[in-house]
Amino acid sequence: MIFLLGGFLSFTLPHKVDSAKGEARAQLTSGQRHLHLPVTVTVRKPKARVGGSRTAFWTLFWSSIRRSGSGRLGLRTVGPSVLHALQACAALKTLSGFLTLFLAFLLRDQPVGGLGPEVSLGLAAVCAGGGNALGTAIGAWLRARGPERIIAVVLSSALAVIIVSATFYGAVTVAAVAATAGISQALGKLSLDALIQRDVPEEVRTSAFSRSETTLQMAWVLGGAIGIVLPLHGVLGMAVAAAVLALGVALSVRGLLSASRQGAPYPRVA
Repeated sequence: MIFLLGGFLSFTLPHKVDSAKGEARAQLTSGQRHLHLPVTVTVRKPKARVGGSRTAFWTLFWSSIRRSGSGRLGLRTVGPSVLHALQACAALKTLSGFLTLFLAFLLRDQPVGGLGPEVSLGLAAVCAGGGNALGTAIGAWLRARGPERIIAVVLSSALAVIIVSATFYGAVTVAAVAATAGISQALGKLSLDALIQRDVPEEVRTSAFSRSETTLQMAWVLGGAIGIVLPLHGVLGMAVAAAVLALGVALSVRGLLSASRQGAPYPRVA
């Protein structure tokens, strides 16, 4: 109910809340070429709102990636660290959406460890919530020391835990997967925010935050959709989850570790 109320109230906000007037557009790329170019801020005349800025997100997202590889000079990019971190966090967010819906149906139909459906669901929910809280606490303690390494470690660790769960499926491994997903998602999101705050120029930082958040929400929806259509088989579900994280590892971990060794392209923000 609170979520629905918040969604309704968000539509009553004035248009200027979502105005990007005076801001530059973040360009997502893994290249190094534009990182040291001067920032050009173009103030555009306001246009009539047809469908809102959010409806054109994917057009802007993919067009910005294509521009980054075409050699066309433009606004300063967000850099490889942020792009690889976003890929890793999208994999973790997909895992979260998948586990939320897949386990909700699976454990109600096929409880684990001889437990009842309610107890099985409660165990998974408590482990996921506790893991998320623990990840937030660890993130506050680390204070974004080496966020690239943190994201690489939590993504690889989550993959290892899910592979073990697919091999030895049971109550203990399901609880471990739920807790690991909570910890990894919290730490990954905090590290991604730290990278955007550290590496993205102020002129495009708002755009980078909004695009990253939209991408993560879309990843959650994708994971939930997979969880709904997948047959209710525990080992199969864990194998699919492992495949999602393996794709994230293949796309991002090498780039994250390389960026971590090279250091930040911009000074840290206190």
